[in-house]
Amino acid sequence: MSKLRVLFRTTAVRLSALYLILFSLCAIFLVFYVTGMSERLLEQQTRDAIRAEVSQIEAVYERAGMNGLLRSLERRARQPGANLYVIAGPSGEILAGNVAGLQPGLLDDEGWKSEPFHYRRFTDESRGESHVALAQVLLLDNGLRILVGHDLQEPEKFRVLVRQALVVALGVMGLGALVIWFGIGRNALKRIDRMSEASTKIMAGDLSQRLPTSGSGDEFDRLSESLNAMLGRIEKLNEGLRQVSDNIAHDLKTPLTRLRNKAEAALSSREDGSQSGALEEIIAESDQLIRTFNALLMISRVEAGSAVAEMSDVDLSQIVADCVELYEPAAEDKALKLEADVPPGVVISGNRELIGQALGNLMDNAVKYAEGASNPLIRVAMTKSGNEAVLTVADHGPGIPEDMYREVLKRFVRLDESRSKPGTGLGLSLVEAVMEMHRGSLTLSATDPEEKDGKGLTVRMVFPARAT
Repeated sequence: MSKLRVLFRTTAVRLSALYLILFSLCAIFLVFYVTGMSERLLEQQTRDAIRAEVSQIEAVYERAGMNGLLRSLERRARQPGANLYVIAGPSGEILAGNVAGLQPGLLDDEGWKSEPFHYRRFTDESRGESHVALAQVLLLDNGLRILVGHDLQEPEKFRVLVRQALVVALGVMGLGALVIWFGIGRNALKRIDRMSEASTKIMAGDLSQRLPTSGSGDEFDRLSESLNAMLGRIEKLNEGLRQVSDNIAHDLKTPLTRLRNKAEAALSSREDGSQSGALEEIIAESDQLIRTFNALLMISRVEAGSAVAEMSDVDLSQIVADCVELYEPAAEDKALKLEADVPPGVVISGNRELIGQALGNLMDNAVKYAEGASNPLIRVAMTKSGNEAVLTVADHGPGIPEDMYREVLKRFVRLDESRSKPGTGLGLSLVEAVMEMHRGSLTLSATDPEEKDGKGLTVRMVFPARAT
């Protein structure tokens, strides 16, 4: 019983009940409308038939007189399914016809009888039955009265039959609708119960849970898919927050310890030159910490989506050209050749500052790790394919092992070979966050996969481009 109460509280069941009530009202109206129309149509057909019969009788009377009229009525009365024929005297007594008795006063007035009347057949004398008919009374010039009518038993049977058929058909349809309504309500309730169970687990802290989908693509599935995407986003942000907390505890502890030791050494030293050098090192360590925190804040800002509102149409070609021009002096200082192949006029919807920051991180890494490589070329290229703009930065440095591609995208992750180089381990994490914000993709691959040493690294950024 409790399940039924819960079932009747669901929106789907309430809407179905409303539709069922409206359908029932329309069905009842339809039954009465159709039967009423059928009754009026049959009555009109009966009246037309009687009018035609009266016109023929008048023509016979004018042509053949009273004797011809009597013969014609006698012949008509003997036919199967004959109409009602009565010849009555001036005072209303029945002289001839195929009717045993009429409703009193029926023959007093000439013309149509506005309402159906009762009459008896000769075969009804012993059973006391009566029938209903429609008729027209014709007054002859000799005072005789002629009644021509039609029995309404068959039209009444037809009307009842039509009403019964409609009632049965609509009853079956209503019962089917009720069964379907109950089935849909139960199915909707089961799906809602499953979603509630998953939601309870999620609220308990299990963010790996997802709302179930049936694969039908209905509104429940669309809602579940949207909520699941949101849960995936929340889970990723929480995981990122946990990683940041762990990484801050581990990776920032060492530079802070060095900073304190240098400050303590400078404080205990009495030599001016030693204190000056220690203070410079403290400033350098502080700058590195500030850069690390700025990078973390930038990643958090991007992942939180706060920069989405700043999206606009930007010229990606111009951003790449400016970044290449900025890093050309640094590349030349390290005997590297920076080559760019960028077509003009590629426009995307994005954040100019963040795209420039992400590309700057990639080029900074390329210049940093390609130093001393046998092939000093760093190539920046961009192509447009359909509705995508593909930007690649390729170098020929030591590269990254293939099994570490996903790992190096995490915060503070640095390979052992790169720890001798300056950096925070946040550059590629920021690039990935920027690409996710722009609904693009980021892939890493080897520039020279056949080389044993110096395979290099090619970073491929794919942006959704604006149609031109």
